[in-house]
Amino acid sequence: MTASRHTVSDVMTRTAIAIAIGRDAPYKEIVALLDRWKVSALPVLEGEGRVIGVVSEADLLPKEEFRTEGFRPDESAAASKAGAVRAGELMSSPAVTVRPDATLAEAARIMATRRVKRLPVVNGVGMLEGVVSRSDLLKVFLRTDAEIEEEIRHSVLGEPAAPVGLEATVEEGVATIRGSLSDRSLVPLVARAVRAVEGVVDVRMDLGAP
Repeated sequence: MTASRHTVSDVMTRTAIAIAIGRDAPYKEIVALLDRWKVSALPVLEGEGRVIGVVSEADLLPKEEFRTEGFRPDESAAASKAGAVRAGELMSSPAVTVRPDATLAEAARIMATRRVKRLPVVNGVGMLEGVVSRSDLLKVFLRTDAEIEEEIRHSVLGEPAAPVGLEATVEEGVATIRGSLSDRSLVPLVARAVRAVEGVVDVRMDLGAP
């Protein structure tokens, strides 16, 4: 019992390549691009498009934070960035990235553990292919109930190894599995497989006696 998995390449924003910056991009240009594209961070590229870092709003804020305070460049990383004027000085490096074939769950886990809102998507040699954001990961929840229901029936309940006699309905993303199971040990396996379908909000098992 398996469900198809959407990958980062299915939801990422490919136009991000056009709004990436080089290491010599000046501070004010970076701020202007963030405002123009309504994003919170920009990949920093080198050469033919290899990602070497990311400049985020957090990297830019020390300029304002230390505006009226004296600081020494070696006092702290934040204070040092307050005196920076180019992307190469401002960026966080190495960049936290993700591969295009990573699952959405993997991307979400990276964002959560590294506390970032956006991830550059890079290929095997570190070249930028796009950017995936938190909002991109939520796109799977825009799938219709009918689409989710069809996938559960085909990819989970329709497999040869799946228990027979089960039916699925989906309402507002909540999948309900009805029927009977002679082997009750299969209940958590079925529930896990249904929950893995992209767009499922919750799973309810409404199983009668065999």
